[in-house]
This record gives sequence, structure tokens and C-alpha cells, in this order.
Amino acid sequence: MPIEVTKPGLSTTIQDRGREGYYHVGVPPSGALDQFSLEAANRLVGNDPGAAGLECAYMGPELRFGEDALVAACGAELEPRVDGEPQPLWAAFAVPAGASLSFGHLKGGARLYLAVAGGIDVPQTLGSRSTYALGAMGGLDGRALAAGDTLAVGRADGARPGRSVPEHLWPAFAMELEIRVVMGLYDHLLTDRTFQEATWTLTPVADRVGFRYKGPKLPMIEREQPFGAGSDPSNIVDAPYPIGSIQVPGGVEPIVLHRDAVSGGGYAMVATVISADLDAVAQSAPGARTRFVPVDLDGALAARRERTRRLTELEEALA
Repeated sequence: MPIEVTKPGLSTTIQDRGREGYYHVGVPPSGALDQFSLEAANRLVGNDPGAAGLECAYMGPELRFGEDALVAACGAELEPRVDGEPQPLWAAFAVPAGASLSFGHLKGGARLYLAVAGGIDVPQTLGSRSTYALGAMGGLDGRALAAGDTLAVGRADGARPGRSVPEHLWPAFAMELEIRVVMGLYDHLLTDRTFQEATWTLTPVADRVGFRYKGPKLPMIEREQPFGAGSDPSNIVDAPYPIGSIQVPGGVEPIVLHRDAVSGGGYAMVATVISADLDAVAQSAPGARTRFVPVDLDGALAARRERTRRLTELEEALA
């Protein structure tokens, strides 16, 4: 029997690793904003690390299970509860048939990832089960979950409760962050180092498309309006946006574009968050104070190698 959604939470969507290879035609990758936490949850219950699970933003759902299941919840500090009984985060635990899984109040982070042994079974769209809500694509009818929805589950491999992620691999959810960036392609439009030296506060405008920060106004060079571009000092002739790129419309409130962002547009990108730090951006809660710390390409590649090493350690710990 399927899983019934009795309460959907604030914004709960089906996500996997994402659909790569279509960004050049305007389809973003989507997928889990915090890729490490989804992979950890999947490995705990014996799934392929790219299986589809649930991404729960700020508040967990309430789910009623039609049959026995093995689940794991990783990421934000939202205590899982089976019929009101607390269960551990970062560990696999059983949910009996007929029981309800709910979650406590958020204590840290922003997004929780729930994996069910067998994976959430919805049709693939362009090779992925991930929800892209702006395009009404993937997941369950291309939208966030709603009360009354039912979720089918694939065939489980027989994994049992008891696996847990070593605590030293758990991410820390701080309210003071340093996020590493590579400067460019349009940082020459900035007249000083305010962007790098300021502390920015994450606003409540922080979703799967982008994370908006407030702080000082960024001084930008005065220039003649480029042909084909808008009149705003940060306007450019349309260009592609990398995931993680940072726009500064009007020189105020930088926006970090994330996995549901549009693929291009007419705002200058003054920097790009390195791939190794996109999970940390995803787990930032509104009010978090952030400094954007420039690194060179060698530093970005070293951080990516360290992230790969951490994923390998996770795989070995849960083998």
C-alpha cells in the first residue's frame, strides 16, 4: 500500500540527484539542494544514492504508511517521530504499517531529506524524478506535495534498521557562515571590495530558485548602457547563469542562484559559489549571517576533492 500525505509541511517536494544535460535549453537540473544529505539518507536505507526521496523545507510533513517501511531522515534538525515516539536523525529506523511519521520543530538548518527503502516511485521526466515546480515538471504532477496525495514506493533491497552516519560526517548548521566563491565574470563592474568584505544576512526570500541577502549597497561603475541591455548598472546583454552564480540587481541584495534557477538573463554575475559549498547555502536559514570568501580555481578544485573524499568515507561507513 502507498504512503498517504496527511499534512504536506511547508514545502515538500520529490527530489533525486537532478536532471543534468538540459540547462542549455532552459531546463535547470533541479534535484536536492543539499546533495550530501539526500545521498546519506538513501545509503542508510539501502537505496541507490540517486534514488528519489522527499525534500522538506523548514517544516516536516506528516505521512501515514500503508505497510512496513525502513526510512532515514538527514539534513536539517527536525526530529522524526513515529506515532509520537522520537527517532534518531542520520540513522535508519522502522515505520510499521498503519503508523504515522511526523516531525518536531526546526532547531537548525533549513531542509530535511527523507528516504524510504525502495525510493519514491514516480515516473521519470528527462531522466529524473525531481520536481521542477516552475516548469510543472517531474515529481508528483510537477508540484509540491498536498494533503491527500499518495506516494508509491519501489522495491526495497532488504536493508534493516541500525545503520547510522558517523557523527563527524554530519554537517554543522551555523548562523555565521563563510561561503567560498570564485569572482567573475562581471566583477569588474564593482568599484571596490564591499562585496567580499561585508557580512550579508539571508532574507526570508530563500527558495529553490535563489537565496537573497541584504547588506550594504554595492557601488558599481558608471557606464554607457550596452546595446541590447537594460539601463540598470548591473544589466548586461543576456548571458548564461551557472548554478551558484551571484547576481546583484541594482547593486543591492545579492542573489545566489540555486538548482531551480533560470539558465540565463540580463543581470551581471559578480561571483559564483563553488560546488562544494552549495549544500551549505541550501541549509542556510533566514537570518544567517554570511561572508562570501574569494578563492582561486585551485582552491575550488581542492574543496571539490575534499567533498569527494567525504562522500567516499560516507559510502565506506555505510557499506
